[in-house]
Amino acid sequence: MTIDDAPREALRGGPRELLRWVATGAAVSRADLSRLSGLSPSTVSQRVEALINQGLLEETGAGRSRGGRRPRQLAVPTGGAVVGAIDLGAHHARVGTLDLSGRVVQGRTLPVRIEDGPEQVLGALLAEVAALAAAPGDATASGTASSATGSTTAGALRGIGIGIPGPVQHSTGRIVSPSRMPGWNGFDVAAFCAGRVDVPIIVDNDANLMALGAHRTAHSELDHAVYIKAGTGIGSGVISSGRLHRGAQGSAGDISHCRVVADPAPPCSCGNAGCLEAVASGAALVTALRDQGVPVSDLTGVIRLIDDGDRHATALARQAGRAIGEILAVVVNFFNPQVVAIGGRLADCEPLLASMRATLYERCLPLATQTLLIERVATGQDVGITGAAHLVIDHVVAAN
Repeated sequence: MTIDDAPREALRGGPRELLRWVATGAAVSRADLSRLSGLSPSTVSQRVEALINQGLLEETGAGRSRGGRRPRQLAVPTGGAVVGAIDLGAHHARVGTLDLSGRVVQGRTLPVRIEDGPEQVLGALLAEVAALAAAPGDATASGTASSATGSTTAGALRGIGIGIPGPVQHSTGRIVSPSRMPGWNGFDVAAFCAGRVDVPIIVDNDANLMALGAHRTAHSELDHAVYIKAGTGIGSGVISSGRLHRGAQGSAGDISHCRVVADPAPPCSCGNAGCLEAVASGAALVTALRDQGVPVSDLTGVIRLIDDGDRHATALARQAGRAIGEILAVVVNFFNPQVVAIGGRLADCEPLLASMRATLYERCLPLATQTLLIERVATGQDVGITGAAHLVIDHVVAAN
């Protein structure tokens, strides 16, 4: 059983949680870890020594004495080992390196053409990650690159996490029947990347990575959550008992092809009609506006029209919010999460968010929404690569 498969109660005081407490500043010594975990000092010391031997923790000196010997302080190394991350979208990719606490060292947004095929797209992105890992950090505020202090070398790369905007069989790293990725069906992403870099490769759906990144950053204290990624397409990731829930084959949370009542039902890229993605995604809004004679070329144009108060675009955004809310109402009633958060480019569309929230309150049982948080994902453009990095960090911890 891997650390991802273990129940939440079994993880208390486990290596991943000890690492997280130190990374977040909740603990700076073995004594702090013993107090937080409830484990004996000897057990904590054994686990800390193992993490130090793996290069995941380091001792940074002596702390303040509380009546006895000064405790040795612990920290996550920030100037050496990093993990690489790729968050691939339909038109852009966010790539970066992150330290072992999950903090971004460097990040860049690059244009991609998904129709160029997996070998060309992934090859270029892997080369970009290798270049970032070999370069010193360069802090900027523009979003083109972001960093912390310290420098890295390519040899310090501990693994690469990759998010794919389509269905992924997580156990194999293979893409299965993606609807908007011509030439990618059946492609073994993990094997292709492993043949080009000598580090572990972890592959997952991009919505899962957003869910993991958002949860670890903003809601790690909650056990049950649903995160929606609404951009060109629509997907969601599910956190159950504090961990990412993928289901039997990795398709848990894929709401994009759930049918929404619509007449006439627009055709979907999957071959069916009336799917949520065909009604409420960014691509659907572009198509619907064009059909109404509104000149718009992409999702950026749609959002600009909504911000300007265009009645056609605003009405479509409200309809999209209701459609998303209808599907999520089923999810909320069935799963009873503590938080529903929406991210992606459509998350900043206020008419859509307001309509989604109203539909959830209308369609859900009062008990299910009594304490439910409904909000935006607030962690910005790096949420996907943050989730990718945590996948790799969890893998490294579990493998040792």
